[in-house]
Amino acid sequence: MTTTLSEAYREHPIHLRHIIPLDFNSARIVPDSHVWPKSDDFSSDHRLSIPVIDLKDPNAVKLTGHACETWGAFQVINHGIPLNLLEDMESEARRLFSLPTQQKMKALREPASATGYGLARISPFFPKYMWHEGFTIMGSPVVHARALWPNDNARFCDVIERYQKKMEVLAEQLTHQILNSLDISQEDLNWDLGSPYTALQLNSYPSCPDPNRAMGLAPHTDTSLLTILHQSAISGLQIFQEGVGWVSVLPIAGALVVNVGDLLHILSNARFPSVLHRAVVNPDGCHRLSVAYFYGLPTDSNVCPLPKLLNISGQTPRYRSVTVKDYVLIKSKNFEEALSLIRI
Repeated sequence: MTTTLSEAYREHPIHLRHIIPLDFNSARIVPDSHVWPKSDDFSSDHRLSIPVIDLKDPNAVKLTGHACETWGAFQVINHGIPLNLLEDMESEARRLFSLPTQQKMKALREPASATGYGLARISPFFPKYMWHEGFTIMGSPVVHARALWPNDNARFCDVIERYQKKMEVLAEQLTHQILNSLDISQEDLNWDLGSPYTALQLNSYPSCPDPNRAMGLAPHTDTSLLTILHQSAISGLQIFQEGVGWVSVLPIAGALVVNVGDLLHILSNARFPSVLHRAVVNPDGCHRLSVAYFYGLPTDSNVCPLPKLLNISGQTPRYRSVTVKDYVLIKSKNFEEALSLIRI
């Protein structure tokens, strides 16, 4: 996806004001530019939560499909990612975001680029700024790592590369499992998962002087097929459930959060919701971290509701066929309107 994203961003470069984060270390108040209206549609029912699925459960395929259909998200345990690798990944993310601001700025994302340090790429679509700083990696982390640590980047690069490899294996396993829940096999697909697009996003939500007035990450859906998220022990992730409101996804030690993205929503003919999610700022003033792994189809793949699924269900397609590359371009220009623009 690197070339596709690069093309999309070259066409739509972002102004530096939407790339350079606030110097959070020196922020004593929440500036007006970062003050969000208070959300009043939060569910206070703590019994509500996304499903937790044990991938070793004999019924894992059925449970995964049901979770995708009812929530668009779930947590997985017994996923095969070593706990010490998750801890190392979080440790390296913390080391990165703990660097002095002037050092992080050496790896600042360029206006027409997709990788490096900066604000979330969705920033231009909102009137207020988010209490967030991010670091995006596609492929090798070496170039940006050298900018951050000229003489001490080997450990960072090693952890990132090991994490990416493990995540790709898990993402492919989950994709097959989800498709199996729809009675779709590899033979029913017109694309090969052998060359997926992937991106790794490190997220930092710094300690905030007035958490109730700030927003960590604004509501959005992911462009990907699916996203796998490791969140630190501090809560902040919320997903939107129709008829309920915003529901917190409380961290479970060693578990990973999986959510449906736009591409899987299209393939399933809207059976699986592309889940709207956000990150709120932790009310206890804690510095929260998360690591998101985005997994998608090869960029030249055509995406449309799966023909076999339509035959089984007797439904008519809700979306026209579009290449992954073109959909990324549509979303980079239109954000939350993207799906409606390919609706039949």
